[in-house]
Amino acid sequence: MVAIGGVIVLFITLVVLGGFFLYKSLPSGNDAAAVPEGAGEEADPQAEALETGTLFVRVIGESSDVVVRVPGGDVLADTTLTTDEYLSFDESRILNVTIGRPSEVEVYVHGEHRDISDEDAGYSFTVEP
Repeated sequence: MVAIGGVIVLFITLVVLGGFFLYKSLPSGNDAAAVPEGAGEEADPQAEALETGTLFVRVIGESSDVVVRVPGGDVLADTTLTTDEYLSFDESRILNVTIGRPSEVEVYVHGEHRDISDEDAGYSFTVEP
């Protein structure tokens, strides 16, 4: 008999808490609270500008393998990047770059966009300092 009473008290407590949190999640009568500050304004294009350096590779699709190395020397990066991840290098050395899925990335060399989206998988190119 005590167990049934405990279950009833627990059920009533959960209903009351559910009602309370539902009430707190409803928007207030203040319309300004429902609209984020700056909504409807266009972003300043230069506000999102990134330092592209010598080489800048960002994934705009799902993912891509990226390998960056110094010819005959160090491997600077050998990784798989996913959406919005990027690599940036500011090197005074020659770089060999291999992109696994060129259609998934955007590439900037010395700040200038290089369109490689039509290249085959495993596309490689060299970046001069």
